[in-house]
Amino acid sequence: MFHTVNSAISAFVWGPPMLAVFLGTGLYLSARTGFYQIFGVGDWVGSTLLSAFKRRKKKTASDGSISQLGALTSALAACLGTGNIVGVAAALCSGGAGSLFWMCISAVLGMMTCCCENILGVKYRVKDSNGIFKGGPMYYIGHGLGMKGLAGAYAVLLTGASLGMGNMTQANSVAQGLSGFSVPPLISGIIIAVLVAISVSGGLKRISAISEKLIPVLSAAFVVACFIIIGKNAANIVPCVKSVIKEAFTVKAVTGFGMSKAARYGISRGVFSNEAGLGSSAIIHAAADCESPAEQGKWGILEVFIDTVFMCTVTGAAILTSGVWSPDTSLNGVELCTAVFESVFGRSGGYFLNACICLFAFATLVAWSYYGKSGAEYLFGEKSGRIYNMIYVAAAFAGSVIRFDSVWSISDTLNGLMAVPNIFALLLLSKEAVGLLREESHCLHRR
Repeated sequence: MFHTVNSAISAFVWGPPMLAVFLGTGLYLSARTGFYQIFGVGDWVGSTLLSAFKRRKKKTASDGSISQLGALTSALAACLGTGNIVGVAAALCSGGAGSLFWMCISAVLGMMTCCCENILGVKYRVKDSNGIFKGGPMYYIGHGLGMKGLAGAYAVLLTGASLGMGNMTQANSVAQGLSGFSVPPLISGIIIAVLVAISVSGGLKRISAISEKLIPVLSAAFVVACFIIIGKNAANIVPCVKSVIKEAFTVKAVTGFGMSKAARYGISRGVFSNEAGLGSSAIIHAAADCESPAEQGKWGILEVFIDTVFMCTVTGAAILTSGVWSPDTSLNGVELCTAVFESVFGRSGGYFLNACICLFAFATLVAWSYYGKSGAEYLFGEKSGRIYNMIYVAAAFAGSVIRFDSVWSISDTLNGLMAVPNIFALLLLSKEAVGLLREESHCLHRR
């Protein structure tokens, strides 16, 4: 009975109606800003990526703040993971080449969703007793809308999702990856638990420091490998582009709502990858050392661009051009990715892919600890953070050695349900978010 109910809820939160809400929210926010993510690209790139190379982190009175680059890499650590590698392959296997097109469309619209989440997260953030900024959906729902009960419900969903989707599933991915190097699950579990304990004990600053060092190097190594695969199969680029565009608009309805397979799996993979609409990354961005909410909102645009428009597209292009993928392939996500890398790099390609999956999953595991801790502290007070960390470390060990299929399914549902109160709040507070962005962005004044 419980499994049936959970399956029904999961089908709703990750099904066509809710996916249309994700897409519609991004479209609505994009329209209100004159598609700022496209026409204001010079403005937000200059305020984010270019500014990171021009200035050092400013000193503020808050010892609890982190740099804007640190917030970006920490948020990317939470969403860059197995979904950007294996998940893309799974989407292509289920929805065909056209799913890559819809993945990018959902991400382009999701840029403004994430931007507005960050703006509201910073606007309604507060300082705890240690002078550390706390923000995110719980705070803009509770303070911005005055709906404490709904804010509490979001915190419950967030905390539950952090222990499942953010923790146990990632720990299991790390353990499976290490098994490729002949490391027993029990040893993997002990290693993962110890590393997680060390990471989370230092709070957000340590998590940010780890992410700031690991994510750029790891992402660069993976992208370079993908470009080598694409380069080796350059003759397949044009046919693959044609295939992506053609199949994106080939209607093969899978539900009564008439959504094609390409759109269904592309949009869901895009949302699942960058988490725009779930509100999670706003929790980390709210702790950033920034001068205004709109300034940090622009980093949210960059985050989604890097995570999905760039990383997922590069992964998808490597798979489609490799010559390994075919519409009727019998390989699953992991097998397909392994075959793609081994087709160019030989057996070492499989080892490299395993290492990337392990490190990306571990980065996600560490970053999500802050999300869950924030939810627990919102519900039970600051002192609960230490207890939550102990539970989190224990869950990481359990996820490494035992696969709980029901936990995976429930956590996926909780993860998706986070969007319901968050999108509700975003739509009601959209005027405030857009207004703050308009005040700071000159290109919006002319619209």
